Amino acid sequence: MRSAIRTAEDLLRAGDIGRCELVRGNLVMMVPTGGEHGDIAYEIGFRLGEHVRPRRLGKILAAETGFLIAREPDTVRAPDVAFLRAGRVAISPGYVEGAPDLAVEVLSPDDRRGYVREKVKEWLEAGTRLVWVVDPRTRTVAVHEPGRKTRVLREANVLRGGDVLPGFELAVRDIFPPPQA
Repeated sequence: MRSAIRTAEDLLRAGDIGRCELVRGNLVMMVPTGGEHGDIAYEIGFRLGEHVRPRRLGKILAAETGFLIAREPDTVRAPDVAFLRAGRVAISPGYVEGAPDLAVEVLSPDDRRGYVREKVKEWLEAGTRLVWVVDPRTRTVAVHEPGRKTRVLREANVLRGGDVLPGFELAVRDIFPPPQA
């Protein structure tokens, strides 16, 4: 069955085959994340939601939401948190067509640098305007924007939404759980 999955439509019809993405027509299985990963993704999503909802800026989408970002061969990616600005929001039972305005990727301990770089590149090439890569190990956030140099923010810095999420600010230290004693 898995070898028969080559398109976004195949993947959608496959049912519950586990956590995966479709990358250039190839199914990539993913291990479920750990508790720290989930805590960080929730914290970012919650804080974004507090900012977005009352201002009616758009929608925050949780992990496992598939974005169809390329065709022939098809690529369906699922960020840990995503933002779609108002006016672009077309929520349906299928995958979201196109890239989110913001994609947040929280690194897992087994994520390889090359894999993460490839994913960021795909998001930006598909039209994502802002990508945050959160590294729980180093307690940093790498900020990627098209045509700009990557900025790495540390716990003493503030993460801002820029043109994508005007007025959004979050202290990087508030993203991470307190260090274990």
